[in-house]
Amino acid sequence: MKHILNGKEMHNCDETIINNFFVPSLVLMEKASLSVCDFIKKKFSKESYIGIVCGPGNNGGDGIAVSRLLFDEGYQVKIYLCCDKTKFSLDEKKQYEMAVAYGVPFALDLRELQTCDVILDGIFGTGLSRAIDGDYKDIIETLNEFMAYKIAIDIPSGISADDGRVLGVALKCHATVTFAYYKIGHLLYPGKDYCGDVHLYDIGISEKAFDPGKTGALSFEKKDIKFFIPKRENDSHKGCFGKVLVIAGSKNMAGAALFSAKACYLMGAGLVKIYTDEANRGILQSSLPEALICTYESKLDEGYLQEQLNWADVVIMGPGLSTETLQTKIVKFVMEHVSVPMVVDADGLNIISKYKNILKRPHMEIVLTPHLGEMSRMTEQPVSYIKENAISVAEEYSRDNNVVVVLKDATTITAVPFLQSYINMSGNSGMATAGSGDVLSGIIGGLMALGVKGDVAGPLGVYLHGLCGDMASLKKGKASVMASDILEEIPFILKEYVL
Repeated sequence: MKHILNGKEMHNCDETIINNFFVPSLVLMEKASLSVCDFIKKKFSKESYIGIVCGPGNNGGDGIAVSRLLFDEGYQVKIYLCCDKTKFSLDEKKQYEMAVAYGVPFALDLRELQTCDVILDGIFGTGLSRAIDGDYKDIIETLNEFMAYKIAIDIPSGISADDGRVLGVALKCHATVTFAYYKIGHLLYPGKDYCGDVHLYDIGISEKAFDPGKTGALSFEKKDIKFFIPKRENDSHKGCFGKVLVIAGSKNMAGAALFSAKACYLMGAGLVKIYTDEANRGILQSSLPEALICTYESKLDEGYLQEQLNWADVVIMGPGLSTETLQTKIVKFVMEHVSVPMVVDADGLNIISKYKNILKRPHMEIVLTPHLGEMSRMTEQPVSYIKENAISVAEEYSRDNNVVVVLKDATTITAVPFLQSYINMSGNSGMATAGSGDVLSGIIGGLMALGVKGDVAGPLGVYLHGLCGDMASLKKGKASVMASDILEEIPFILKEYVL
């Protein structure tokens, strides 16, 4: 499991290592600088002309140290200082003195770096918290015009480490070299786009430097998967792996129910039953004969629906359901009578958004999987605000309603009530396709059928879904990925990382 930190947490880690473990700050700076050098040396030859732009503080100190180390190895380097030396931190001042002693050349004008092959950004680091203006704004805008390959030290100058926002202006980089832990700003847009490829280096800051239960966020890794999905015992039967009721699909909308139900089966669920409009029976029985089918027509038979709820170990509700009067009655009835864990997606969420108090009653585990538009309806906040404050919005809704919130976007956030949130690091733009979210609801529901609790099934399902999308895109290209392609990769992901 990866720990994802915000700017303050990373600063506190540095301070703890320096003050409690007696590692000199210059040692940490040298390790960080050696990491940047390692990345540059692997990518560029000594014939490359490298410009290093340094601001006040330790990020600038890192940049100066890199220039000295590269210069000593025969690279062509030149430093441009963005500020007066009186604004240097103590460690940056020492690095400057060493660079001068080594004879590293300095540029008097930023335009001297215009012909560089590489620009190294050491202007601001993860501690930036206010909008950039004045001379620094002009410097960053000028650098953005340069054609050089741009590398950020720790995080591109102008990107908030806490949420990925652009603080007035930011340097658009091709790559970022960061240290110890990913920062939230590396993973959330627009910051993720400004970072380019992020390369993480270990510089000796371990979990001893912080409380692992109180970091900004977590992220699943491939090695975690097998620890959270229960092993299938040899003497088991289908009843051991859970019964899932999928309440999905409206007239002429059978696809959503199919994707969700099939994903449950592929995740290992023992039995899947689809409760849907009678018009969908034929296509579902022919497309997924393994599924049980129960239907409704023009009226809601509450007793019949209650029988289905009593049968289920897990309920998935909402994919392709519609928000018509009958479907609204179904959703309200289920929310009032369900007594097993459930996943609510799509139109289930749209209906809930009209009856907000429905989540206030005591309930079992519930995982909600809204995209930004659905979250906007649920919270009555603009999509633009939610996108800029994804973590805090998801966390607040999760706490207020005691539900797991999977807020779907290019980078999906999963908020768990009163626990750490998760930031997903798998997936790609090819997954922005019809039916992809229906597959996700089935993956999460399938995990819950196996006994995985919702606070794990939510973020783990998102991660597995993204891995499937990554594998599908490698085979077909991002533009051609369809929901069925994501589905078909589930067995191969499970085989590789679980079985």
